[in-house]
This record gives sequence, structure tokens and C-alpha cells, in this order.
Amino acid sequence: MIYPARASILIAAAIAPFALLIGVVAPSYWFAGLIPTVFLLALTGIDGLIGGRAVTIDCEGPRVVGVGAEFDVEMFARFPGLAPGSCEIALDSHHLLHAPAGLIRTAQVEDGAAHAIVRFEALRRGTAQLEHVWVRWPGPFRLAWKQRRLTLGQALLIVPDIRAVRERSAQMLQHDAMMGLVAQLRLGEGAEFESLAEFQQGMDRRAIDWKQSARHHRLLGREYRSERNNNIVIALDSGRTMCEPIAGVARIDRAVSAALLTAFVALKDGDRVSLFGFDSHPRVSSRPVSGGRSFALLQRVAGEIDYSERETNYTLGLSTLATGLTRRSLVVIFTEFADTISAELMLNSVGRLLKRHLVLFILFRDEELEAFTGVEPESAEDVTRAVTASALLRQRRLVVNRLRRLGVHVVEAAHDQVGPALVGAYVDLKRRNLL
Repeated sequence: MIYPARASILIAAAIAPFALLIGVVAPSYWFAGLIPTVFLLALTGIDGLIGGRAVTIDCEGPRVVGVGAEFDVEMFARFPGLAPGSCEIALDSHHLLHAPAGLIRTAQVEDGAAHAIVRFEALRRGTAQLEHVWVRWPGPFRLAWKQRRLTLGQALLIVPDIRAVRERSAQMLQHDAMMGLVAQLRLGEGAEFESLAEFQQGMDRRAIDWKQSARHHRLLGREYRSERNNNIVIALDSGRTMCEPIAGVARIDRAVSAALLTAFVALKDGDRVSLFGFDSHPRVSSRPVSGGRSFALLQRVAGEIDYSERETNYTLGLSTLATGLTRRSLVVIFTEFADTISAELMLNSVGRLLKRHLVLFILFRDEELEAFTGVEPESAEDVTRAVTASALLRQRRLVVNRLRRLGVHVVEAAHDQVGPALVGAYVDLKRRNLL
């Protein structure tokens, strides 16, 4: 494809008044005003035809990335014939990707080749297709552009982000590596009887076994170890509210990342983990798995949790979840609510779960509303915005307080601290023998 460049258009615009002036001053010589225009058209055509019009391009980049991650796509353009001094390269766009610096790059051509890099940010899970790439370069006189559209057909798989699992899990499980699994029995802190030992200063007096002490004529106490093989169920609400973005990434994607981090730690600690996803209906469910090798299965199930525009049906979702639980479990629920009215059915459903199970709620701090209430008002709109945000935060706090009065454990953290906060809450519940 060949079309005029900006320079030729500006020159044509400059010629137009000159041609008009000739037509007004000397009407019989009006055709003289067309001579510069014809010359410009001929020169532009020659500029478009001179030099090669062939180009090949290759793209290199990751095939799999985590949601929210930034990555680079490198493009290499090669000109087999007469190469220009520079060229412009534009990559295709996709709704799952965002290019903060744009999709067009200008590259210098050296030895018949040009190199450009486009940085993308993965917005949501799914498969992003990079179908086409455009390359254009000017002619020798820079009066015409030569442009080619080339087909790429490259697929990019965007999966749940597990960077936190790689970066933080080693730190959270450091005691395993240093002391070994035997030390993980945590004598004296658990709920399962381990052995009898001579009572020492600092031991809990309730652990004294009086019958055995009388038999052996010395004070003996029971030692316990932490119970393993607990049942952990992570329920992820993928309804409309959870699919809204927070700091550029959907809440459900941040919840999935935190859930996978906790699942990895729980599997390494010897517990059984399962995932459950729901919106207006139950969507995804996995059987309880154990062992570090089962993490890949949980990661695959988490990737199947889709975005939804439907309202969350807590009654159906949590009732279905409770039906499939045959033993006491820790139920971790990721959700979001707007006010007390929308949370009423959620409270009723959670109350039924609490009769048999331990429930832990994970909420994202609404940093946007907190920012509205903390800013100094400068106009009437600022005051209205701050009052509305304060009222919404107050309703949110009422729901959280009602959950805690019911016996629900609630963790509320910033979007980038949800994973470590959930792991800390899980470890604390095990240490307190609440499972």
C-alpha cells in the first residue's frame, strides 16, 4: 500500500493558493497553476515506487503470562531489498491486553533490519490473539509512505498470577526447610496427643496427666502435636462486583492469586485443599487434594473461573458448597458487597455454614472510598463525594461487625497484601487449634 506522506500534503496545500492566484490574475494561463501540482504528484509516485516494497517481520515474546504481569513483545523487521533509514511498526491490540506506552514504535534500520519493543500489561485471564502487525517506511524523498500488513496469528495464554507463590512461599515455609518436617509437629501446640513427658516449668498445667503421674510417682504432662490433614475449602465469588477492577486488575484475579498462594502453603503443610467458584450459580468445583504435586490441578481449576456480569447468589452457592462437605472444614470465602441490603442473604447463608464449619472471610479494603474521605474538600462536589463515601464505608463496617458477631473470622487487607494476610490468618487458626 502506497499513500502520500505529510510532507507531500503540506506542499500541495502550499501550492493551492499560488494556483488560485494565477487563475485570478491571468485567467488565460490558469493551466500554469497545475504544473507544480502535476510535478508533485509525479514526484510522489516515483518516491513510492523507488526502493523495495518487501518486508518480513518476526515477533518474540512469552507464550504464557500471569494476569497483571507486564511483558515485552519484540519485533524484528527485515528488508531484503533497498532498505530505508527508518520505519514505523505497529502491533495489533486485544481487549485482554493494555499497552501503557502505545502500540506504535519508530525504529532505525541498520544492515537491512529494524528492532522494536512493545510493552504490554495482561488485564484479564484468557487467550489473547495477536493477529496482525503493520510496517510502514518512507521513500527516498519522504513524500510517500509504503505500508504492509502482515499476519502473525500468535496466541498468548493469560493464566492466574502465581508470582506470589514463587516469591513468598519459600519465605513462609522457611521453617520447613530449616528444621524439617519432624519439627513441624509443634509439640505442645496441637490438638492430637503425641506422648507423655516430665512436666517442666512453663508447660500448661492443664496438660498434667494426674493418673499417670500417680502411677510413676513423678509429675507427667501430655504433649500434643498439630493436627494435619485438615480440610480447606476456598470459595471464590466471581459475580459482577468481584469482577470490577482494583488498581487496574479485577478483584477476582487478585483473589485467585491469593487463593493459590494459600493453597500452596496448605498443601505443603499437609492439609487437603479444594476450590469452589460461584456467581449466580455454582460454576467450578474441585475435589479435595493433598500433596505439593496437586498444586498444578488447583491452578488449572482456578484458571477456569470466568468473569461474570451476574449478581452473586449466596444462598444457592453456599448451600451447594455445604452439601458437598462431609467433614468439618475451614471455608475461606472471597467476596465483595456494596451495602447492608445486598449482604443480608449472604449473612443468612453464612450463618448456616457456621453450624458445622469454620468460616474465614477475605475482603479487599476499599482504598478508593477511603481516599475520598481522606482528601481535603475544595468544592461542593468534593464534600458530596466524601459524605457518600463515608456512608458506604459505615455500611460496610456494619456488615463486617455482624459477621464477626456471628463467629466469622474476617481479614480485610489492601489488594497487594491479601495473599500474605490470608496465609497469616490460616497459620494463626491452626496454631489456635480452631480447625
